[in-house]
Amino acid sequence: MRDPGKAQNLAELGVELVPGSLADTDTLHQLCADCSAVIHGAGAVRGSSQAEFDRVNVSGTAAIIDAVKSQAKPPLLLLLSSLAASQAHLSWYAHSKRAGEQQLEQEDQIDWVILRPPAVYGPGDKEMLPVFQMMSHGIAPVAGSIDARTSLIHVTDLVEAIIACLREEASQHQVLTLCDGKAAGYNWREMADLAEHTWSRRVRLWQLPKWLLDAVAAGNLRLARITGRAPMLTPPKLRELRHPDWVVDNQAITRITGWSPKIGLKKGLEELYNSAL
Repeated sequence: MRDPGKAQNLAELGVELVPGSLADTDTLHQLCADCSAVIHGAGAVRGSSQAEFDRVNVSGTAAIIDAVKSQAKPPLLLLLSSLAASQAHLSWYAHSKRAGEQQLEQEDQIDWVILRPPAVYGPGDKEMLPVFQMMSHGIAPVAGSIDARTSLIHVTDLVEAIIACLREEASQHQVLTLCDGKAAGYNWREMADLAEHTWSRRVRLWQLPKWLLDAVAAGNLRLARITGRAPMLTPPKLRELRHPDWVVDNQAITRITGWSPKIGLKKGLEELYNSAL
């Protein structure tokens, strides 16, 4: 934990907190000592250059790999990657996630699993939650095509899938995708329809003008290089958002581990509604 103070709820549950970061070799060795598995879920999701993403998603992953390999009995390493890695040319983030994967794929001294989740939502979410919050108020801003399709997964199902992969030896040395089981994923109209049913109000799709988003993204990038603050919306991120097909299936992971999702978007939105977002 870079800031143990933010994880007191875990400490209260009996979890041992290890202060440090991916740049701290001693901390990583402490983290990986005497354990059967390491789940590497740390990642940079915003930045203003390829180097900013690579520092965490590539170099940080390399540091974790080295720490695992240094153990007398190396633990299994599960890398929580991203579906974006399947389209590495689209953005700095996607390129860095794929580069992180490739480092692990080349390893033959340790056992590993790579998971590529699609968009994740649920308690604690900071990426998809704002989208659903706006839907609850009757509007859904769309950066790309309304017909673009994406898979989703609830965080609870993702955690269960991680556990299933750790338990099943056949998952080792595999790159696995997963989703909530909805064939062909969702387009924006389908997501809005489910939101309308959940909140009993009409949800209007608002397709944001391309020129406006381009201008904002370019402005964010220029400002970031002056202030040093890492922006979320940049020209490469826009290419991700405008990609028309982020759909995957569960065929391989279900066949190998027996895992299957339990929370579709309808149930997930009802959960968010009951928790008042």
